[in-house]
Amino acid sequence: MTSNRKFILKKRPQGTPKQEDFELITENIPDLDNGSILIRNHFISLDPAIRGWLDDAPSYLPPVKIGDSVRATAIGQVEASKNNNFKPGEWVLGLNGIEEFSIVEEGGFTAHIDNSIVPSPTNYLSILGAVGMTAYFGLLDAGKPKKGETVLVSGAAGAVGSAVGQIAKIKGCRTIGIAGGPKKCERLIKDYGFDAAIDYRDKDSNSLGKAISEAAPDGIDIIFENVGGEILDASLLSINEHARVVLCGLISEYNTEHKGAKNLWQLIVKQAVIRGFLIRDYAPRFAEGGIEMAKWITDGKINFDEHIEKGIENTFDAFMLLFSGGNNGKLILDIRP
Repeated sequence: MTSNRKFILKKRPQGTPKQEDFELITENIPDLDNGSILIRNHFISLDPAIRGWLDDAPSYLPPVKIGDSVRATAIGQVEASKNNNFKPGEWVLGLNGIEEFSIVEEGGFTAHIDNSIVPSPTNYLSILGAVGMTAYFGLLDAGKPKKGETVLVSGAAGAVGSAVGQIAKIKGCRTIGIAGGPKKCERLIKDYGFDAAIDYRDKDSNSLGKAISEAAPDGIDIIFENVGGEILDASLLSINEHARVVLCGLISEYNTEHKGAKNLWQLIVKQAVIRGFLIRDYAPRFAEGGIEMAKWITDGKINFDEHIEKGIENTFDAFMLLFSGGNNGKLILDIRP
């Protein structure tokens, strides 16, 4: 164990990422400094947020540097340690990179995880990790649903969206999901318990707006937005007085220069509010959300899916599934040897 394969950023993508924007390289692993640890990564979380980190633009995290491993949340085991808080063999989770080995300096973001209480360690990247907590706190804390309200979720067949819809049902809301393709819409109803599903494919903004208004004849009280663009625009035309829009993601806009919704004037007309949401600020409350989510899973109230691709050499193809809608559930890359 002297070398490390790393999926690095070679140049900044212009629009949709291309294979030549990245490179898989092999480097020697340097010696550890006092206080640092070496982690052997096993599972990598592939998330839409990664695309934003590739641009040289202001964000909540600095952009990935050219030549650095592409940043991602990873689960692995401590391979070697010069830190008394971490012992070889222990399982950890951290915001590292898409690489076989990561060196984390003292004070870096790394946390112990207990695999004995979950069916698979990958659950910490999905329903019991940032994905599940985004759905939990994003809906309950930012959206503040009330029994009897109508909740519209875009990207509803995704890992976050599917959990949002199920939590909304637990809280007594009517749920409408927007997804791409008949199979995903069928899953919304059969697997995740949505009351209605809308296929956005082959619909322009007018026909999509009509489909939303028909599915929500009494209007929408909460929009949980993961997609943006025309979907958000069409949704805003059906909001009720004092509606809440939780802006979690804008995946349809990440690869385009033309950003922004045209129908924001509806927020004025309906005295509604729109709020950007980042799970980062809720890290101290993860235990609280995790306990509740685990109970709902045990009680059969929440279903979740994990889509696992294999091999660090397949990183680019796996990552691009996020933008084609080709993943079914939380997208995870298994890079174990």
